[in-house]
Amino acid sequence: MGAAGVEAEEVVWVVLKGKEALLVSEKHVFIIGSKGIPAKYGGFETFVEELTKGRMSPNIHYHVACLADENKENFIYNRADCFTIKKKPIGSANAIFYDLSALKYSIRQIEQNHYKDAIIYILACRIGPFIGRYKAKMKKLGITLMVNPDGHEWLRAKWSAPVKKYWKYSEKLMVKHADLLICDSKNIEKYIQESYKQYHPKTAYIAYGADLTPSQLADDDEKLLSWYSEKSVQPNEYYLVVGRFVPENNYETMIREFMASDSKKDFVLITNVEQNKFYEKLRQSTNFDKDSRIKFVGTVYDQELLKKIRENAFAYFHGHEVGGTNPSLIEALGSTRLNLLLDVGFNREVAEDGALYWTKETNNLRGLVRKIERIDSDYSEINMKAKSRVYDFFSWEHIVEEYERVFTS
Repeated sequence: MGAAGVEAEEVVWVVLKGKEALLVSEKHVFIIGSKGIPAKYGGFETFVEELTKGRMSPNIHYHVACLADENKENFIYNRADCFTIKKKPIGSANAIFYDLSALKYSIRQIEQNHYKDAIIYILACRIGPFIGRYKAKMKKLGITLMVNPDGHEWLRAKWSAPVKKYWKYSEKLMVKHADLLICDSKNIEKYIQESYKQYHPKTAYIAYGADLTPSQLADDDEKLLSWYSEKSVQPNEYYLVVGRFVPENNYETMIREFMASDSKKDFVLITNVEQNKFYEKLRQSTNFDKDSRIKFVGTVYDQELLKKIRENAFAYFHGHEVGGTNPSLIEALGSTRLNLLLDVGFNREVAEDGALYWTKETNNLRGLVRKIERIDSDYSEINMKAKSRVYDFFSWEHIVEEYERVFTS
């Protein structure tokens, strides 16, 4: 079915008073800003995958922008119309080109197919300086512009000063022109309301979700045992971290503090460090390569295996301090028995009392490691609180339900 097609399930007949029938038209939602589906990358891609896969309302129809390395036909996936935008060889500026191309395509489709009350949902604030020129057209067509501001992208260490300035300016203009900002963190929502109060931004809080089903792998699964053997790791004898290897995730603090501890366990880091300048800089400053407990083990794309590795960890480190709700944190809270989190608002709002917290102060995390290993404490209550909170507020079923309520309200 093409973008203009209509399946029988996409038309809802509501019987009123047992006699009359009201035809409810489709609600077309165009999603821009992820690399697309099927999901192969990070948080936004997984979100779009789960949102389309878990669709409950029969009168919502999704259209998803997908980044392609070459010319590719549009296709159907998860009952969503997926339209492709070919990547351009222009470096980091490609993300701006991609979002703008997807936006123009979406507006054109809405106009040509006479979609009423359509929604364009843009993930992240990359195209703020350009959004104003399209807003009048969107308003004329009755399009609602929704934006997910993501986290504090302008604070990330990887960006140069001019790029950080662009991100901040772009964020300002996306907030100004959005009809609704959907924040996946209460702290981000508060930041938007306080920083841009001159625009009277309308906001909604909908958290990020996570796959909370236990791993299907048994403890003696050959795939798992082979991974442990290859990495020289033993179940329940390692601390774990999963995430991008970037400075603002505080890898330096975690590595330094763990190296300073007398723990006999390993520190396993599942992250991609190929051609990473930060990795080499940190290696030279900490000499972590001379500590056999520090184990960079690369990436794990097999989701069942990754779940099992989380479940079998002694504890999980989480050092993120920039951004909103982090997917890896929710997944860890739902699977790892004990989570040790950097004490910042973003992390506390997710875990509450379902985790233990540390600061970047010297010897703070080291002391926490020593405490949990030397004090014979039962952390089952903390584990139970973490699992309960995640299942109640961060399941994909709950998140999809919240989004559909916003899209159809």
